[in-house]
Amino acid sequence: MRAVWKAARAAVRRRRLQTLVIWLVTLVSTGSIVVALGLVDAASAPFDHAFGKQRGPHVIAAFDPAGVSDAQLAHAARRPAVEAAAGPFRQASLDLPRDAGNFGLGGEVTVVGRSGPGGPVDRVNVWAGRWPTRPGEIVLNRQSDWTADDLGKKVRLPSGRTLTIVGFGFDLSHTADAWVAPDQIAALHPTGTQMLFRFRDASSERALRAGMAQVTEELPKSALAGSETYLALKHRVGSVARAYAPYLMAFGVLGILVAVLIVANVVGGAVVSGFRHIGILKALGFSPGQVLGVYLVMISVPSVLGCALGTLAGNLLAHPFFGFVFTGPNAGVLHDSVGIAPWVNALALLGMPLVCVLAALGPSMRARRMSAARAISAGSAPRAGRALGLQRRLAGARLPRSVSLGVGLPFARPARSALTLAAVALGVTTVTFATGLTTTLTGFGGAGQHAFDVTVYVGNLRHGKEVRPVHGDRQLQAMLESLPGAARVTARSDDEALLVGSTQVVMFEGRRGDVPLDSVLVRGRWTHRTGEVVAGTAFLHRTGTHVGDRLRLRKGGREERLTIVGETMLDNDRLVVGAWPTVTALIPDAKPIAYHVRLREGADQQAYARAVRAADPGLSLQLSGPNNVTRTIVGSATALTLMLALVASLGVFNTAVLNTHDRRRDLGMLKSIGMTPRQVTVMTVTSMAMLGAVGSLLGIPLGIVGYELVVPRMAAAIDITLPSYLTDVWHAPTLAVLALAGLVIAVLGAFVPARRAARLTVAEVLRSE
Repeated sequence: MRAVWKAARAAVRRRRLQTLVIWLVTLVSTGSIVVALGLVDAASAPFDHAFGKQRGPHVIAAFDPAGVSDAQLAHAARRPAVEAAAGPFRQASLDLPRDAGNFGLGGEVTVVGRSGPGGPVDRVNVWAGRWPTRPGEIVLNRQSDWTADDLGKKVRLPSGRTLTIVGFGFDLSHTADAWVAPDQIAALHPTGTQMLFRFRDASSERALRAGMAQVTEELPKSALAGSETYLALKHRVGSVARAYAPYLMAFGVLGILVAVLIVANVVGGAVVSGFRHIGILKALGFSPGQVLGVYLVMISVPSVLGCALGTLAGNLLAHPFFGFVFTGPNAGVLHDSVGIAPWVNALALLGMPLVCVLAALGPSMRARRMSAARAISAGSAPRAGRALGLQRRLAGARLPRSVSLGVGLPFARPARSALTLAAVALGVTTVTFATGLTTTLTGFGGAGQHAFDVTVYVGNLRHGKEVRPVHGDRQLQAMLESLPGAARVTARSDDEALLVGSTQVVMFEGRRGDVPLDSVLVRGRWTHRTGEVVAGTAFLHRTGTHVGDRLRLRKGGREERLTIVGETMLDNDRLVVGAWPTVTALIPDAKPIAYHVRLREGADQQAYARAVRAADPGLSLQLSGPNNVTRTIVGSATALTLMLALVASLGVFNTAVLNTHDRRRDLGMLKSIGMTPRQVTVMTVTSMAMLGAVGSLLGIPLGIVGYELVVPRMAAAIDITLPSYLTDVWHAPTLAVLALAGLVIAVLGAFVPARRAARLTVAEVLRSE
């Protein structure tokens, strides 16, 4: 074994280029796979861990207390499909005013009366203070800007009474915004009864619907006011991670395939160019198994090192990346469970070297089977006949002799050329896939941003204190329209309202001015009259509604029936948008919280922002620009594409080096009869450029297929429907540019070896012979 290790170590030192290529491709591939598999696991594992720890409810159901009694609900909770249940709890909906005195609370707030945080279902984590035990006390659900120092503050109710905050709790399922003692809830005039169920089969929406059907089969038909499953929450929590995972997995798989091809090419070239070395090893007494071991160890050293560094890099990149992906109100609880799972690291550390060894096994077996006499006598010259026959046929064509000779060179080593062609094709596939992905995401990130250039928010925070604007609503809009550069100003309001038939509130957004603003219509139309709204795909999926359906919103004793007339490309599953008369019909005192400003062509955003700040210090501004998610995906995709294209070029570089090494004798003969260095360069580059051209023809369709597989899954992960203009990215100019990708990869990889071959002199070739 010591002899095998010494021979393999010497081979690694002698073949520095091939070692570098294998190390780099395994590092890139392993890093991509680690992050991608880590995201796939993290999209559900942290939620499952936290949800199971809290015994979260599979279904949160709200019942009408006028139609069903507590005894009936208790009996229904004992149905065979139910594993455990909690409740009945009285539930009230309060419309709290939005002001600092209510400690950040405002809008529709769901309050539930519970005697304690524990129980068989939904064990609330009281992380500060205690649970309310008597009237006048309240526990608030966790928010990131609340601390234990805020205990003892007051929440002011619409009636004018106040409740003292005695604790902060966290409920991953968000069954309530706040909890009070059962004795207190009666004074809040509850309108519903909450039941929390865990079912024996909770694997799918169908199973949960079947379980709820069994629960309600003996209850009055109108008893169930609304319900929501945990699967909707789980989908929301992991949606961003699932959006990143498909494209990272695509790059990882492409990297593995490139690694397999390049490893096989490197080992195959090492065997062919090292015939004499193989013969000497066998003549010295190396057994066939030891020769096989030399080549496998030669590949294992850089591949194991590359896999180890790739796994380390993947773990280092994953920590800040996951922190960016898992944001939101639940991020703090999930953060402790988010990370690269041990099985992902084990798979990367063991799987990638195994893949490399299996790729090297085929050509290494050739070295194992070869006898010492045949290996020593084989030399380094390629078998005659393959390239020469083609070159003779091309000699009659009107092509420069260096070009006709170059076209025939790949046929001298067809297996090596096929592996190089496949690597180039995968490089073109990567470039094509990334081009389509980047085009779509750039369009998605800028979708609707052409509608406005500056967002002006009502209120400004200075030195820790809120500064209110000196202008009133109508005055403010008129002032913004009068400033230099303004073309159009649209006011926007945001108010919470209760979705009748559901346990959740929605954000009812009003627009005064042009309604089709900062979102893209996917289906249906924009609102034309009072009573019409548009909603995003995520909202329609969550509520099970479609364009043309009606929904009812309730706010402060008022109720309006609204018609969904359009579906927009919004990933907010709580948002519906209506024109100003529609909003004020339900919320008469609705006030704008922001104004969207469209500037004239050529107007300066910064100049307009300075004018707004000078006109009213109680305003804050945000300039439009690409969002962080788009920048992150486009940036990482570009970096991975460049790295894989570089690796493919290194594969071409390796092939060109091996070809010029194998054909040193032929190059010497060609130079002796008058071939110039420039013609040698053209011949060598042409041999690889032909592979690049064919690689483009193969890689472009494969890249388009990859795009069609990955991009729809990314959109579905975050519950959006992409309009056709964002996915129609394959146009003739784009494809023409992509057709050059294979040529660029091949020429870049072949140019340096071609120049080295051109500088060879006849004397050098004769000395080597």
